[in-house]
Amino acid sequence: MAQINSYPLGTPKSIDLLIGTEMPDPEGPVMNPASKSYTIGSVVALATAAMPASNSYGLYAQTKLSNPITFADGETSLIGVGVGTLLVPADSFKVGDSFIVKMCGPVSCGNNMGLAIKVRSNGIIILETPVFELATCTNRTYDLILDFTIASIGGVGTAQLFANGGFTYNKNSSNAFEGINFRQISGTTFDTTIDNELAITAEWLEDSPTNEIASQNFTLIKIY
Repeated sequence: MAQINSYPLGTPKSIDLLIGTEMPDPEGPVMNPASKSYTIGSVVALATAAMPASNSYGLYAQTKLSNPITFADGETSLIGVGVGTLLVPADSFKVGDSFIVKMCGPVSCGNNMGLAIKVRSNGIIILETPVFELATCTNRTYDLILDFTIASIGGVGTAQLFANGGFTYNKNSSNAFEGINFRQISGTTFDTTIDNELAITAEWLEDSPTNEIASQNFTLIKIY
């Protein structure tokens, strides 16, 4: 039976990966430079450059449902208890570092209720929703997706952060989806020379006894 194997050939560079089927060949492998392949007996094996090690990894994962936020609570954190960290130490950011936030949870409200979502790093707002109103919804589900990229590093006035977000939910009427997209460039207040800790808050702008929002799932992942 044929066996899948990697060949310890001396011709490819150390970062190359050679994949083929092991078969005896007294003359050894023969390279075809044009196709970047090796012929071993009657089998052709391709040599390809190895992929770089992944720099994508999780930073934080919520493990408990957050406390529900009502109008009386004012601006309150949407992030629940979890594992990992929301803090990036001073001078740790590199140009191109990119992160994604995914959050979901239950939401209920009366008709035309204003909701404000704000995202801060080290207490400075780096992204916020424009004023928008939700239609009547009862124990529906929302999705909040945010992404950030470090465009330049340094102190205030030098560092620059690109941020983008989207908030969607399904209302009671027709179970239809509604939402809003928003974006922001922080070029005058962002600072990578200090610790940066992520915070996400929600605040109801109108009062209704049914207004309530919480988070169920929340993850912060470095994607580049």
